[in-house]
Amino acid sequence: MAQSVAPGDIITAPNTKIVFNAPYDDKHTYHIKVTNNSARRIGWAFKTTNMKRLGVDPAAGVLDPKENALIAVSCDAFAYGQEDTNNDRVTIEWTNTPDGAAKQFRREWFQGDGMVRRKNLPIEYNP
Repeated sequence: MAQSVAPGDIITAPNTKIVFNAPYDDKHTYHIKVTNNSARRIGWAFKTTNMKRLGVDPAAGVLDPKENALIAVSCDAFAYGQEDTNNDRVTIEWTNTPDGAAKQFRREWFQGDGMVRRKNLPIEYNP
């Protein structure tokens, strides 16, 4: 069963952080490329620490081995310097899909006892 095998690596571009540049009086969008670098199909999902300011589209999906997806991370307008941005980040979680599962994302893949891996991408705001 695929769930008993640890999920392989993913590659994100950018790899370590997402940077938004001022001015912040309008919505900004930054694209992330996510590549499944493993030999198994994975299900993935993004989370964010600030749902009010940060959005991710699509927020979840399925990738076959070596397949990639382009994800839009958006930052809504906000008052820079007047709001706490220190802990802003997006997190991608991924897990192997069950053997024989259709290529359609299912939230319950993350709720069983299968291994889930996680990668944090901090958000940096340039004034």
